[in-house]
Amino acid sequence: MWVSWILLLTVGVSVLGLSWGQRTEPMFASVTQNVFPPDYENNPTQLNYGVAVTDVDGDGDLEMFVTGYNGPNLVLKYDKFKKRLVNIAVDNRSSPYYALRDRQGNAIGVTACDIDGDGREEIYVLNTNNAFSGRATYTDKLFKFRNGRFEDLLNDDINEHRDVANRVAGRSVACVDRKGTGRYSIYIANYASGTVGPHALIEMDDSSSDPSKGIIALSNVAEQAGVNKFTGGRGVVVGPILSQTLPDIFCDNEYSPNFLFRNNGNGTFTDVAAQVGVDDPMQHGRGVALADFNRDGKTDIVYGNWNGPHRLFLQLSNNRKQRFKDIATQKFSMPSPVRTVIAADFDNDNELEVFFNNIAYRGPSANRLFRFSRREHGDPQIEELNVGEAAEPEGRGTGMKDLDCCFAALTGKDVATSVEVFWPDGRSVARALEPSEMNKVMEIYYPENEEEATQVVEIEVHTLPFILTCSSLFEGFNCCTNALSFHSVDQDLRSMKMAVALVSFSSDVYFNIP
Repeated sequence: MWVSWILLLTVGVSVLGLSWGQRTEPMFASVTQNVFPPDYENNPTQLNYGVAVTDVDGDGDLEMFVTGYNGPNLVLKYDKFKKRLVNIAVDNRSSPYYALRDRQGNAIGVTACDIDGDGREEIYVLNTNNAFSGRATYTDKLFKFRNGRFEDLLNDDINEHRDVANRVAGRSVACVDRKGTGRYSIYIANYASGTVGPHALIEMDDSSSDPSKGIIALSNVAEQAGVNKFTGGRGVVVGPILSQTLPDIFCDNEYSPNFLFRNNGNGTFTDVAAQVGVDDPMQHGRGVALADFNRDGKTDIVYGNWNGPHRLFLQLSNNRKQRFKDIATQKFSMPSPVRTVIAADFDNDNELEVFFNNIAYRGPSANRLFRFSRREHGDPQIEELNVGEAAEPEGRGTGMKDLDCCFAALTGKDVATSVEVFWPDGRSVARALEPSEMNKVMEIYYPENEEEATQVVEIEVHTLPFILTCSSLFEGFNCCTNALSFHSVDQDLRSMKMAVALVSFSSDVYFNIP
């Protein structure tokens, strides 16, 4: 058994106060011993596979939910007085977070989103109970905070009789607001065995539910939505890849072609992966992320294939026909035992980076980092960077997560003058933007009273679209989505009580090292 704990790494700029523009300078430095030293209660020796970031305790700050495979799940909160992360899901039955531990589950994935539209996110945990494919002996869990504690909706009196709980070994989960209502469905990429275990899509059944009375009836609508496919599901990511306002779903699969489910506009989906050139039928997908790598306002797809060529599919547009082309360089596409892919501007230089999280499979395999630099009238330049202490060549990292936020970028030479944010209950806030606010984090809070809310706002409309994109997450655990005008904001942002808008951001990276 190898030693396992959670490793925290941060961008070199944050730790040393220097600018790492040179390829030879390390990007990341480890802060684990200072912020999160290994110990039995908070950072135990166990296997951890999935990570989600959400406000677990409802205090407005974000916590990290880390799934435990051969141990309890962890809920990590930053203690401002101790200046370190502590686990609030303690082994005490009187704790409101006790149920989240779920030691029996052997969880490998987690996501968080608001399924009932009450403004607080529920937590979906993907359990395996050691099953590789097909039937599992232990169900997934969908935790909601009610009655002063977290309770599992899938196995309560209402839903146990509806037999909706997923009992198949899955690999990834993602949240998708398929109809744009602000209420999310949970997409589960199951690993099928023959005709057992199609992909699932679980959501609240409006006709049988009354959230005001605590009645939440769940249904699996995968067949109705057109996504109940049998395959070796691996990675999932959600965002307006082909659609302009509603989310699409991309799944990279093992032993079968990838799926790209285009939203038909009514909450149903059609698989167009082969039609647009991203089916990649001979490879075995793993981690996946979405981003706009050439700043043309269209969503691109990057993913890693297990010991096969990694892909960077740039979206093209010609006479309204949408296609993708793989622009991965030889170095970028070099096969590796990859588990996770993340795209973000780690060093806040206005250029995107892509991080490949590899595992030590039959020998060392270091993690890798690439920067994408814009070029006029050409594909972005791809440059490999020094990943620093995040290389971990002997590690078995399996999970990463970036913060749930909104990324804004302008195409062309337009200047943003204002921003408006909408929430599911119809309230919105509009405010002017100053030039000095570009390339900075901007917090926009939910309007608690009508005086703070915007009723009617006239906003200058630009010729080219103003793009808002929420960040992509580990194995597609949440969405990456765009809004194509000042008057519409991505569905992920609309469900949050506090919205975070930014032009570029720097984020800590979280690894699980089995």
